[in-house]
Amino acid sequence: MENHQRWFFVGCLVELALLAIAAVLGWMVGRPFLSELHWDMTDALIALLASIPLFGLFVWLLGSTISWLVEIREFLDDYLLPIFGRWSLTQIALISLFAGVSEEILFRGVIQGALATSGGAVPAVLIASLLFGLFHTITPAYGLIATLIGIYLGTLTLMTHNLLTPIIVHALYDFVALVYFLRFYRRDSSTSELPNRS
Repeated sequence: MENHQRWFFVGCLVELALLAIAAVLGWMVGRPFLSELHWDMTDALIALLASIPLFGLFVWLLGSTISWLVEIREFLDDYLLPIFGRWSLTQIALISLFAGVSEEILFRGVIQGALATSGGAVPAVLIASLLFGLFHTITPAYGLIATLIGIYLGTLTLMTHNLLTPIIVHALYDFVALVYFLRFYRRDSSTSELPNRS
């Protein structure tokens, strides 16, 4: 198995492990991990609109000359590109979906939900978002940005009382950002040598 394919399976296993952790943790605190997930067209539309600012943030980040943001872009170039650059669109879509479902159920559904019950909504959002940021700390700056995104997703969860909203936002943002970075933003440089799979 080629290295980039191995990383795809590792990524999927990590996300599925997070879902298993959410199930166990939810059982331990008496909070069914799917209790706040239900289909609602309005919440889905809110999610579609709410994903736009995140994508705008990502595009701005890629073009920024601020040193600590340049550090994030260099990480994406040096580490993300060699791994994700050879994945098919189907693989990118799957890992984005797995990340959206598992991470939002764990951080927003179980952790934020349980903390809100015992300590209030605002502390719950902040603590769950901090944990979310720590989980994504590939660089200190990226960890900070992930924490802020966590607050955004946590607030959406409070607004809609539906995990569907942050799941769609998270998964859609991951997919669009990855496709943009791998297929368009870097097209004129190193990714031009990578196979463009569909």
